[in-house]
Amino acid sequence: MVSTSASQSTGQPCIGLEPLDGKNTLLPGKTTPSGGTGRGPFTNGGPKVTDNGVHDIEDRILRITGYYGYNPGYSSHRREDGLESQAETPGSEASVESQSYQTCTSTVLKVLGGLLMVLCISSSWVGTTQVVKLTFQSFSCPFFISWFSSNWNILFFPIYYSGHVVTTREKQTPIQKFRECSKLFGEEGMTLKLFVKRTAPFSILWTLTNYLYLLALKKLTATDVSALYCCHKAFVFLLSWIVLKDRFMGVRIVAAIMAITGIVMMAYADGFHGDSFVGVALAVGSASTSALYKVLFKMFLGSANFGEVAHFLSTMGFFNLIFISCVPLILYLTKVEQWGSLSSLPWGYLCGLAGLWLVFNILVHVGVVLTYPILISIGTLLSVPGNAAVDVLKHQVIFSMVRLAATCIICLGFLLLLLPEEWDSVTLRFLATIADKKSEDHGEELTESSLHTRSRSRANGTVSLPLA
Repeated sequence: MVSTSASQSTGQPCIGLEPLDGKNTLLPGKTTPSGGTGRGPFTNGGPKVTDNGVHDIEDRILRITGYYGYNPGYSSHRREDGLESQAETPGSEASVESQSYQTCTSTVLKVLGGLLMVLCISSSWVGTTQVVKLTFQSFSCPFFISWFSSNWNILFFPIYYSGHVVTTREKQTPIQKFRECSKLFGEEGMTLKLFVKRTAPFSILWTLTNYLYLLALKKLTATDVSALYCCHKAFVFLLSWIVLKDRFMGVRIVAAIMAITGIVMMAYADGFHGDSFVGVALAVGSASTSALYKVLFKMFLGSANFGEVAHFLSTMGFFNLIFISCVPLILYLTKVEQWGSLSSLPWGYLCGLAGLWLVFNILVHVGVVLTYPILISIGTLLSVPGNAAVDVLKHQVIFSMVRLAATCIICLGFLLLLLPEEWDSVTLRFLATIADKKSEDHGEELTESSLHTRSRSRANGTVSLPLA
């Protein structure tokens, strides 16, 4: 081995070479004649570090001989490891490529699933609105329809639990899953006091939203009501800005102004009188209560997962069945809404309407988890042209220019509200990238033209000199 010692005569350090033992004649990492590997000073496959910071025999020899390009601590075993890592590079590149391929595939599938979700959401909402119009032809009791449809929310959690059983390996009993999702109400779970305190305001807002929407459908066409209902997005922004102190965005203020402008134009279409004005007021009231419901949900319950939302909607369905069932009974006794006999009710339309409404709510909440939330909003917006197509083709509705302009303004404001918060900086960076690319292309063209000019001048025996 190589050793460093101090000279006893001069007191200066000197370096001497000691004879190598038979046991240590091989450098680390080299194979022995018997086929083994001489580890030497290595322990557990790594270098043994001495007190002076030198790692192993080879490092000492390279330091003594002054090997060109030698760096202390970089010996053959590190170079061999580097070669091995370089040998492993193609495999790592293949793994990176496979990961990128999987990422692209998942993104494409997510986008395609989102587009399918958009079509399903718009179709279910168009179907709900049109079935309501058909139901009103034989059964004009909007509160009973709203109450009956809200009771179907009880099925939300059973449907969620069925999907949970099918898609997960770790099975939980319905009671265990119900208690797990009850943490939305607090760490102690759901108590009777919390059930009434948390569920009552949301259930009332839910009922008002549906009831006002159905009343508006009695006064206006399905296209007008669905367009006016899209204003709830602007109301959500205004309430979030005021109550939740969300970020101020000028473009969303413009979108809110456009929504209000569309509402005024829609009311002006028939001269601010008659059923048109009342219908516009009812539709705007439905959009307002819907916005208040969403803002309060975000304020008090936070961002809940899909299981907690399913639990909450089923809880609202129970609250609606227990506490709000007295309201349609009072309306019947006061002859505000006449049902007739139970056998005379259009159960086919009622069940179809309630089922479509339930499917719409399930798709909205599932879509937020499975795909991009912006696609869910676009699906709601597409219900406007969908209802317009049905109104024109089936009901022969003729829209005035004022109503068309109001509908387009509301839809444009809705699209502006879908812009992300960082849309301005992203747009500026995109424009700057395009400008830089154009300048680089222009510089390359100038370089090519100058080279061409120089070659021509040299061919003519002259040289063009740059001006100072």
